[in-house]
Amino acid sequence: MSIRDRDWADVLDRTSGESTKWLLWGLDNMIWPIVIVTFAVFAVLMPEVFTSASNIQFMLYSSAGLGALVLAESLCLLSGNFDLSIGSIAGFSAMVTALFLNTWFPSTPGLVGVVLVLAIGGAIGFVNGVSIGYFGINPFLQTLAFFIIFRGAVFLLSTITVAPLPESYLFIGGALVGDLPLIGEAGSIWLVDSIPIAVLLIVGLYAATWFVMNYRRIGLAIMAVGGDENAAEEAGIPRERVLLIVFTTSGVLSGLAGLLYTGYLSAAPPGLAEGDLFPAFAGAVIGGISLTGGRGDIENAFGGMFLLTMIQVGLVQVGVGGDAIQFINGLVLLLAIYLYTTEAKIRRRLLST
Repeated sequence: MSIRDRDWADVLDRTSGESTKWLLWGLDNMIWPIVIVTFAVFAVLMPEVFTSASNIQFMLYSSAGLGALVLAESLCLLSGNFDLSIGSIAGFSAMVTALFLNTWFPSTPGLVGVVLVLAIGGAIGFVNGVSIGYFGINPFLQTLAFFIIFRGAVFLLSTITVAPLPESYLFIGGALVGDLPLIGEAGSIWLVDSIPIAVLLIVGLYAATWFVMNYRRIGLAIMAVGGDENAAEEAGIPRERVLLIVFTTSGVLSGLAGLLYTGYLSAAPPGLAEGDLFPAFAGAVIGGISLTGGRGDIENAFGGMFLLTMIQVGLVQVGVGGDAIQFINGLVLLLAIYLYTTEAKIRRRLLST
């Protein structure tokens, strides 16, 4: 081969490599074109309502609890596992705390309830982590058992909605930035006084988790364990400890979801977060979190969560009934699985060339 031929061959190799890199990047971030197209469809159907700033803010606010569950499920999936108990943990921790504040110890400050709801979620997640990480129990069986146990426990505790609850407990999930002390007029100047605290909290949590997953040792360890447990152990990464951290964090986030839902509703109904397991799972998968672990981006999981919320809110505003929305949610989950399967096949072909 002549020098010129070799030069052209090098150029073609580099071009092919760049093309593959951009194609892989597009596959990893395909959630955002889907979000844009979906938003555009509803914007055409309801141009004045759906595109308003207040409606976008409402979608983010109403999805705060689901956002915490999507984040919890995403962390478990990235570690090569999954958690079927997140919705039940959210409902159980919220109900126990509501009864604690409303019935058992009604004079307790609401801030104690905030600590309690997170502690209950974290404790259940800790048990999941010990069972799966240290005792080798199958994550499907372990979390399915807790899904059933704690969903039933909610109705054993109360079959009616628990209310009223202290304002200091409902504050995080129900208040606006302008309600914070010393914010008031300054918040109006910066045009953030009408933003729900829950929205800023969820956005901040996703940003912090993205940073940890990309720039901190524990984040890299989670990805390593999810990608290849044997290789991670050979590299000295303690798989058991990593899974303990993952499932405990998942439990805390589930407890936070219970807190946010309670603040949003200003009460704790027995059916709180009852049907949110599969939307949370779908949000993570649609966002590109790998079902086999070790690959995915937290910011895309946020996009998956927002897409599901946008579809649900848009369908309600269009006038679609609740049963039809449930049916469509099932189709979205099925679509998420097909998208993941197709994306994985395309990725393998690109990497093999």
